[in-house]
Amino acid sequence: MSNLVEIDNLKVAFRQDDGSYNEAVRGVSWSLGREKLGIVGESGSGKSLTGRALLGVLPPYARISVDRLSFDGIDLKTASARQRRALRGGRMGMILQDPKFSLNPVMTVGRQIVEAIRIGDRRVGGGEAKRRALASLEQVHIREPERVFGLYPHELSGGMGQRVMIAMMVVREPDLLVADEPTSALDVTVRTQVLSIMDELVTRRGMGLILISHDLNLVSRFCDRVLVMYAGRVVEDIAARRLHEATHPYTRGLLSCLPTIDGPLDPLPTLSREASWAEAAP
Repeated sequence: MSNLVEIDNLKVAFRQDDGSYNEAVRGVSWSLGREKLGIVGESGSGKSLTGRALLGVLPPYARISVDRLSFDGIDLKTASARQRRALRGGRMGMILQDPKFSLNPVMTVGRQIVEAIRIGDRRVGGGEAKRRALASLEQVHIREPERVFGLYPHELSGGMGQRVMIAMMVVREPDLLVADEPTSALDVTVRTQVLSIMDELVTRRGMGLILISHDLNLVSRFCDRVLVMYAGRVVEDIAARRLHEATHPYTRGLLSCLPTIDGPLDPLPTLSREASWAEAAP
């Protein structure tokens, strides 16, 4: 089976005041199948820039160089702006860190999800779009989808807002989901719920997932593979289950900072519709 994503020798640089360029991503290469890939590194390591370069959402002042950048066999280097827009939000979705900066504050949750559906297919009528939106909210385990459909973003808790973001991104059934620090602003209990929902959706739909995080512990429990980035480069590419065998000094340093416990880490729990999770009220 061919890879869903192919990146070869990606470089991202930003112009300095003196006219020179500072490279923030320095020759990154990796591929992704329909699996869960974690990209870990400290702030400034280039992990978010790598994900944004794939989606084509870097700022216009960024200078990008890459030998190969493809999605499901489509050459993104030669794709037109229109083709990239069609892929982004359709076959590729992105979940950001804080929903209050991603959701439109003057539109209800339901209207925003309906808009996302109809942008993807103008033939879908309003009634059908609402039905799909409610089903999507239900899939992310929102207990009262009709009520939440009519709420504004400021009326949602952090965890509820992230569920809505996930619902909006998966309602068009993308092949790839890029999640950039999607749970860093949440408390531990809600974080586990959100990750369990993402895991359920990705597994059931056979999607590819890129989880960008600074939390090696979380990524090692959630993902199939881990890329460790340092100073704009990938210094480790290893199966999550073999992370204890990592050899690069930076990765070993990250591992040494993890809390020590007796026995292996528990896997993330599966969230069922009947589970008695304490869902934060919007």
